[in-house]
Amino acid sequence: MREPKKHLSFSALSQALSEHFENLPDTRQAAKTAYSLHDILMSAFAMMYFQDPSLLAFQRRMQDSIHQNNLKSFFAVDSIPKDTQLRAVMDQLPAEHFRPLFPKILSALQRGKQLEKYQVLGDHYLVALDGSQYFSSDFIQCPACLGKKSKNGTQRYHHQILQAAVIKPGLKQVIPLSPEAIQNSDGQKKQDCEINAAKRVLPVIRNQHPKLKIILVADGLYSKQPFVDLLKEQRMSFILVAKPDDHKILFQWVHELMGLDAGSSLTITDKKGRNHLYQWVADVPLNGTANADQINFFQYQIRENGKIVYQNSWVTDLTVNKRNIVEMVQAARARWKIENETFNTLKNQGYHIEHNFGHGKKNLSMNFFILNLLAFFIHQILDLCDPIYQRCRTKFSSRKEYWNQLRCTFRVLCFNNWEHMLNFIWNPPEIRPP
Repeated sequence: MREPKKHLSFSALSQALSEHFENLPDTRQAAKTAYSLHDILMSAFAMMYFQDPSLLAFQRRMQDSIHQNNLKSFFAVDSIPKDTQLRAVMDQLPAEHFRPLFPKILSALQRGKQLEKYQVLGDHYLVALDGSQYFSSDFIQCPACLGKKSKNGTQRYHHQILQAAVIKPGLKQVIPLSPEAIQNSDGQKKQDCEINAAKRVLPVIRNQHPKLKIILVADGLYSKQPFVDLLKEQRMSFILVAKPDDHKILFQWVHELMGLDAGSSLTITDKKGRNHLYQWVADVPLNGTANADQINFFQYQIRENGKIVYQNSWVTDLTVNKRNIVEMVQAARARWKIENETFNTLKNQGYHIEHNFGHGKKNLSMNFFILNLLAFFIHQILDLCDPIYQRCRTKFSSRKEYWNQLRCTFRVLCFNNWEHMLNFIWNPPEIRPP
């Protein structure tokens, strides 16, 4: 069995986090510091990694009974913090301290030649962008919370995130990039929104990945001239949903040009007898303003028994032709991966991002989200390219069953490291009755 590439193994990735946390500035008074910042953050990350909010209590019991624990051997935690102290320290820590970890882990993927698997349309990378809510309450709130009042006058508070991720049609693993909080801040008169968060995060992504050839895929909220201008400033290409109700002038141009046979089309019939209709038009104005960009338009329909069962349309700055139209549509439709294979997984596949691990008064909610996302990121890497992890996964019928076994084994037995535990699960020692 092949071993995982050294810098993409769990031990190497965990060590990268450990070193980063070790070097963070700790502004607390040394005399009042019971636990190091490193131990606090690595303990919280361990809790997210094993998707178990009660992990610290289990580990304290293990340490009391046999004076050693897996938090030390897996995560380099010397002293296990109490939950209240962990939350109090994390609440004060700026979320920006975690940003460098995302490009650092992605850089390890690049060195291991794993990121090349995500190339599309030549040597480009699809980056999907979308927002999602991860906390909501009628009572719990902090200054960063967004607020919404219902028709009956009830006020509800929530946190939202804008998340970018590298995706590829046909690949189930997604690669999260640095997230951006959609949140209120001091001095703001209006509530923050998804578009404003996108304006903040795009320069961050470009700064973190200056040479990456990015094609941004997003919904119809983003296919407006100001956002297209921002993408051009950041040297990013785009494939953005364009709906007729939002782009009336654009669709008038498209219909007129197609009526004059100035557009192009391709029809493919699949094995099920469904017709896939691809149509595209070059150099049409994005809108009716004088400074509107000339963009390329394409649309796609699936017809079954004479009925349209799916249709959508997009705008792009990329050249569209008969050789690449099918791949263009596949890239455009892959946008759903940010919802189904990122947010849906985080909410419903064991990560519990909507669970209130602790809200705090400053940064606690966001910091827990980021640590959860980092755990998800490392899981995606292991699922993508770690032979030992993949081999153990085949023993279980579902991901849930697999992680239940990992948690149970982690709680009750001590191991030298993560790989030691996986090898134990794959080939447990024979235990003979006395």
